[in-house]
Amino acid sequence: MEKIDFSKREILKYTGDFSQVFGTKDYTLSGGKSQGVRAIDVKNGSGLEFTVLPDRGMDIAWLSYKGTNISYISKTGIVSSEYYNEAGTNFLRNFYAGFLTTCGLMNVGSSCIDNGEQFGLHGRISNTPGEEVSSGTEWIDGKPVFKVRGRMREARVFGENVILQREITCLGGENKITIRDTLENNGFRREPFMLLYHFNLGYPMLDEHSYLEVPTVKVEPRDEEAEKELQSYNVFQKPTPNYLEQVFYHDLKAAENGNTCAALINEELGLGVAIRFNKNQLFNLTEWKQMGEGEYVLGIEPCNCFVGGREDARNKRVIEYLEPGEVRVFEIEAEILDGAAEIDRIKHEISTL
Repeated sequence: MEKIDFSKREILKYTGDFSQVFGTKDYTLSGGKSQGVRAIDVKNGSGLEFTVLPDRGMDIAWLSYKGTNISYISKTGIVSSEYYNEAGTNFLRNFYAGFLTTCGLMNVGSSCIDNGEQFGLHGRISNTPGEEVSSGTEWIDGKPVFKVRGRMREARVFGENVILQREITCLGGENKITIRDTLENNGFRREPFMLLYHFNLGYPMLDEHSYLEVPTVKVEPRDEEAEKELQSYNVFQKPTPNYLEQVFYHDLKAAENGNTCAALINEELGLGVAIRFNKNQLFNLTEWKQMGEGEYVLGIEPCNCFVGGREDARNKRVIEYLEPGEVRVFEIEAEILDGAAEIDRIKHEISTL
């Protein structure tokens, strides 16, 4: 099939409205616990389609490429943040997963009590509705660029005041999504912060034919369960009864500027998904391998922390801080790889880091 010419005047010759080919669509979900959740669909015109949920931390739920599903949706389905209960592990009752769930900002991983304050599993930010949300198409150098913007605040009286500004960008005809997050401490005290990007890949992108391609210098199991299959962290099996999750920490090779990459590849499908990030921003890659029946998912999770929770991070002195007024920028790119040539390209990119 001949590729689409994405120049504005050429597209207008063939269409009455650009939505026939690409664009964004803003709407509200209805029914069950998803009632009232705002959603924004992005369609880039070359087969990449995904849905941003502004009411759920500006995260990404569904993602597909040319009709093939890439993301994982958990048994909870989409759940409104009004049902969120942060105590203990209740996060799991709202954890639809999707292509991206953001974890933080005050806690990542296990629930804990730190300096007298209680923190739930994986923090609050993914259940925080966005403010000043906007979406649409911009024409840059004659080509369509799709952008979704919004910001979340994590704040309490006598406590923190931290803002996360997010911009999600996708170009017409390019199978890439760029997530640019700007984190700012609007308060007047030093604040610890934890940030993890929980990318979740599911069937049929993930199956027994898939493998993880990573430039790992060192991989460590989180616990005894992961230790059992340390040698097979990068390969996957069919859904397995009574499977217990396995979590691995990867120290990755990176280019001189800190850029690095991890990819899930399925050569049977002729597809891959590459997650690029910078180790100077996010030093650790956490891998979540869950091969259970009905809970069949791979998490590729760049982060500035581990998943033992904030108390554990403080005790081990591996927690980062935002000074008053400090701004940090985090940029991640997700690319869909279509065909053997693109798969070979990413494998070469990773092998030469």
